[in-house]
Amino acid sequence: MISDAQVPLEHRQPYGTAYEQMLEKVRYDGAYPTRERADEAVRLVLAGLGRQLTGDERVDLAACLPLEAARVLTAQIPDTRPLTGWAFVKDLAARTGASLATTRWDTGSVFSAVAAHAGPDLIARILDQLPTGYALLFGRAELTPAA
Repeated sequence: MISDAQVPLEHRQPYGTAYEQMLEKVRYDGAYPTRERADEAVRLVLAGLGRQLTGDERVDLAACLPLEAARVLTAQIPDTRPLTGWAFVKDLAARTGASLATTRWDTGSVFSAVAAHAGPDLIARILDQLPTGYALLFGRAELTPAA
């Protein structure tokens, strides 16, 4: 499957305003030096999230995101075995060759922007669907039920 992630920058279509604003949020939150670096992080993390989410949460999240971001999310086929939050970060790091620390930073920066678009109710539903470890990636406390 071909996605925008592999298309050279000079051949990509211009972004819509909503996606530009999302990139600026990720760039600012992640302290990335360029918009292109923020775009790389967004595409990496949203593609990974697209492999984890299914059902209504996937559809509802895509509807909240800018079109370009929604396309990256929905272009992925969900994995049959979802990954924990830590395994998600390790998987992304393995795909890019980046360090775990850098990948964790990228994930948190992008998930912060995703949460801003989705709102707290949808993020709560998404976290209910995903295995443990994602709440911290979204900047939330992960509480475990008492035994």
